[in-house]
Amino acid sequence: MVFRKKAFNHFDTFFCVGPHHNTEIEETEKIYKLKKNKKAGLVSGFIAYFWWGFLALFFKYVDQVPSMEVFAHRVFWAVPFGAAILLLRKNFTEVKKAFLNTKILFYLTLSALMISVNWYLFIFAVHQDQILQASLGYYINPLFHVLVGVVFLKEGLRKNQFLAIIIATIGVLILTINYGKFPLISISLATSFTVYAVIRKKVDIGAMAGLFIETLIIFPFVAIYIFWLMKNNLAVFGFNYQPLTLALILAGPFTIIPLVTFAYAARRLRLVTIGMMQFLSPTIQFLMALYFGEPLTKAYIVCFICIWVAVGIFVYDAISNSQVSTNEEDFL
Repeated sequence: MVFRKKAFNHFDTFFCVGPHHNTEIEETEKIYKLKKNKKAGLVSGFIAYFWWGFLALFFKYVDQVPSMEVFAHRVFWAVPFGAAILLLRKNFTEVKKAFLNTKILFYLTLSALMISVNWYLFIFAVHQDQILQASLGYYINPLFHVLVGVVFLKEGLRKNQFLAIIIATIGVLILTINYGKFPLISISLATSFTVYAVIRKKVDIGAMAGLFIETLIIFPFVAIYIFWLMKNNLAVFGFNYQPLTLALILAGPFTIIPLVTFAYAARRLRLVTIGMMQFLSPTIQFLMALYFGEPLTKAYIVCFICIWVAVGIFVYDAISNSQVSTNEEDFL
């Protein structure tokens, strides 16, 4: 007979077990570890998506600064902060390997261009009081992923996925016809991020290392632009605008932090869970648009109802076609 501490570690009590119970205890400890990892993953995932959702609030605060200058500082300050994260995680080896591989560098250059377009468009949308369009863009983004998979990657399209795409398309068409203007920002945001995701799938590199290289590729251009603005006294940064200067510096960390928490969550949650959580961000953006007084016209209401129905069908399809498993790989 042996005395062993209770598997869940919740109590300081001990209980008596025999050797034949060791396997059961190890299995119990493994399940507890998986549950603990999943809980930590959920918390990290919520932090990431809530952060991305409320990022519009940050860009609203700096709307006195031209959109291009905000974008430039977002990239500029993301580089040193990203480097610090990589140093703390001792992950610079992956970056070095990437720089020695011309194929990886080529794809990361393309993805850097796409993420730059996406970041700038989002800042521009917030500054132009078009958060509703930004919200719409990120709602339809997962549907664009499916569409690209079907058209370019020759992936199969399930009935529910086809139905979701049709309903979402109807919503966008109704908005275009009644609003009298094509939702260019929404479609551009969805398209740029979808293309970005497709390119990144071709590159075998971690999320943090990949983003660091992407920002590093754009860094010389934004650095030259910031220097030019300051030399010609056109910059908001550093000229007696202390709160805005600090805010522009924080644009870098505010870009990196949610990515770090998302990467932590992605290793601990199933893809279906991550897929459902991603709709938190556009929902928060939608509510923020209403808070800031953006007009919610009938065309927008009908369009968003179509999008929400399409998203509901999309999520239902993802859940119903996922395999529920207790394997460790599903959680990590």
